[in-house]
Amino acid sequence: MSDWSANPPRGRRPQQGGYDYYRGARDPRAGGAAPPPPPPPPGADRHRPAPPPPPPSRRKRANWPRRIGIALLVLVLVVVGFGIYVDSLLQRTPALDYPGRIEDTPGTNWLLVGSDSREGLDEAQREELSAGDAAGRRTDSMMLVHIPAGGGKPALISLPRDSYVPIPGHGRDKLNSAFAIGGPQLLARTVEQVTDVHIDHYAEIGFGGFSGLVDAVGGVDICLDKPMDDEKANAHLPAGCQELTGPQALGFVRARYSLAGGDLERVENQRKLLGALVDKGMSPATMFNPFRLVPLANAAGTTFLLNSGDHVWHLVWLAKALSDISGGNGITTNVPFGGFTETDEGQSVIKWDSEDASRMFSAIAKDEPIPPDLLQP
Repeated sequence: MSDWSANPPRGRRPQQGGYDYYRGARDPRAGGAAPPPPPPPPGADRHRPAPPPPPPSRRKRANWPRRIGIALLVLVLVVVGFGIYVDSLLQRTPALDYPGRIEDTPGTNWLLVGSDSREGLDEAQREELSAGDAAGRRTDSMMLVHIPAGGGKPALISLPRDSYVPIPGHGRDKLNSAFAIGGPQLLARTVEQVTDVHIDHYAEIGFGGFSGLVDAVGGVDICLDKPMDDEKANAHLPAGCQELTGPQALGFVRARYSLAGGDLERVENQRKLLGALVDKGMSPATMFNPFRLVPLANAAGTTFLLNSGDHVWHLVWLAKALSDISGGNGITTNVPFGGFTETDEGQSVIKWDSEDASRMFSAIAKDEPIPPDLLQP
């Protein structure tokens, strides 16, 4: 046999140390690394542009949608969890659980009640808010809010506390007497029967709660055409635009004895301050500021008394409707009435204009716009 190394086949080169240099130079798979290319001559790379940076890894690019999705999921969970927490703080009562309810009507209707409840106030708070020592609770304000089902303009209708209306089982009396006699249930039942409008939700707020809400948003801005000096409500405010603290705002909405328009002017002030409070609460400065949003949510949770079936998300939709009304994209008015009159018992009361009031509430019950001629300032 011939020696293969001494006489390799044609086209082959001898291996040295187990490596075929000829084949390895042409095919790196031959079992070893190819010899390095010869270095470029000196100065060859002087004018050659730098190679472009490598493109970003496809794997890194693919991670961004996932990261964004995880961040959004965490945000949603935080918002939902916070909403559940606030909902757990809300107080509830079976306000709409009574016989003889009006059948459901289109749209959504809220009965809003401002009460003079002193519950939860200690002696120092009673003195600060000039709340007095009266037991129980009475209504200082009542409003009906209608939110159309088809996206029309929401409406806020003030129901004067001295309205002379029939109270089921108790004859005719002032509207706020229904609350004093039978609490939220009798008040809601009375409002349903005199308006023929189905009440879907009930919300009540007391003295301390209202003051706390105003302080939670950092105060509210109010402009007065004339100074207010009401000793009974402890409301002493100069004319002009100013920011009211919680106790000042409470005095402003309670004052009536010093007002030329009495309770009707107070109702107007209540609507004005409610709009200012909602505007401040729904503003970006509050909604995106945890140092205001968290105290506001906690105050709302411990302040509102709702119907048994109502939740915090219902309050959010109510706040949205009130914000629209305050911003001019809604209607605010009083129930049509014929003025003050005196009863046989010597009470000064307000009698509704039966024909115009019927037209107004008939439009609301049908989820139709309120006739323009019925709108009052």
